[in-house]
Amino acid sequence: MPKAKAAKGSGGVVSKKSGGSKGGQWRWLWLTFLVVFADLMSKSMASYYLSEFNAKPVIPGIDLVLAHNRGAAFSMFDSANGGQLWLLIAIAIVVSVGILSWLWRATSMHPLTAIALSLILAGAIGNLANRIVLGYVIDFIDVYYKSYHWPTFNVADSAICLGTGFLILSAFRKA
Repeated sequence: MPKAKAAKGSGGVVSKKSGGSKGGQWRWLWLTFLVVFADLMSKSMASYYLSEFNAKPVIPGIDLVLAHNRGAAFSMFDSANGGQLWLLIAIAIVVSVGILSWLWRATSMHPLTAIALSLILAGAIGNLANRIVLGYVIDFIDVYYKSYHWPTFNVADSAICLGTGFLILSAFRKA
């Protein structure tokens, strides 16, 4: 049987006119579970071993330092009045349900697209868990050059950025 091509703008999803099992792309969720586990364990260790505003050097340009982020990515809205917590929780839930739905409905998907979605989902779930349980997200990776610091981040943030990059790459790959 010849391979079906993805429709333009389908996000790498290939649909078959006849048959195809639903939920076949859920096989990629092992990656989501692995990244969520790594994220939550690293945040737990950071909370135990690190203190706020007390950097522990790892290598030149990277320190570990505990930060409680009540905002969004890169601490945006961190100083808002507190209502952002519920908005960020709602966004994470909608994104997670959307990605799970996408993975469920896809009868076939390019591996890069599936990996990208699994990483984004993992990041959303990892930060969502912190927001629900703690009311903030634990960040602890501080990347800097001289006195210029990138906003402190965590494994979940890295997964979201990497997944987004992979999703962009998968959109431009040759069919």
